[in-house]
Amino acid sequence: MDLNTIETVVKPRDKADLPGWQPGDAWLAGGTWLFSEPQPSLRRLIDLTGLGWETHRIDAAGLTLAATCTIAALERLDLPPAWTAAPLVGQCCRALLGSFKVWNLATVGGNLCMALPAGPMIALTAALDGICTLWTPQGGERQLPVEAFVLGPQSTALAPGEILRSIALPVAALRRRTAFRRISLSPNGRSGALLIGTLDAAGAFALTVTASTRRPVKIAFATVPDADALTAALAAAIPASLWYDDVHGAPDWRERVTHHLAHDIRAELSGEIA
Repeated sequence: MDLNTIETVVKPRDKADLPGWQPGDAWLAGGTWLFSEPQPSLRRLIDLTGLGWETHRIDAAGLTLAATCTIAALERLDLPPAWTAAPLVGQCCRALLGSFKVWNLATVGGNLCMALPAGPMIALTAALDGICTLWTPQGGERQLPVEAFVLGPQSTALAPGEILRSIALPVAALRRRTAFRRISLSPNGRSGALLIGTLDAAGAFALTVTASTRRPVKIAFATVPDADALTAALAAAIPASLWYDDVHGAPDWRERVTHHLAHDIRAELSGEIA
């Protein structure tokens, strides 16, 4: 879609070239949402792709993804064999239903910054203890966990003029066993619930709930809980007001399927089912 209110497109080449933020500005990366509907309040686009960020870095600390890393590039990564959580990357990429054109333009950072409950990059990075690095307008940086970055539907912790620079996934999280569950109202529909369970070598269990809730919810246990403990923990962590309600699923349905999928994950990671 043409954005007929845009007066200027700026393409900075390095951090020093970033213009001062002003009302009517928007950061541009993949633009798959930005160009999908009218944006009457916008006057200027600041294209981040010219900054030339390396899509990813693999080192002893783990995996760092540039905010501009595309879904296609993420799905193609050849991750170390010791990272047992690696299959989760492909599972979450495939949860973003779209054509190859979307996959080659949509970015990891854009998925987080849109903060839609069904965003699979939110699920992936929250489940793997992702830490967001933000560039501030004053030239500094700040960091916060993904769960604190995404506040609700299309609401994030970004202050005006801040940029999501990267997301770091620690090696300890990448070495955990994982279990992935997703459900939607139709075979190719938007996720109504997307849950990820993780289990580390010491037996610590964590459950990340997304899509069915307005923001990501993560529940941690020292060991795999029994069924009653998991039910109680879900009820305590997710009040009625936190279940999401839209055309892709009513709150009572989302609550029911979330509990069902959570217990399925618990059974898989505890070894009760194959």
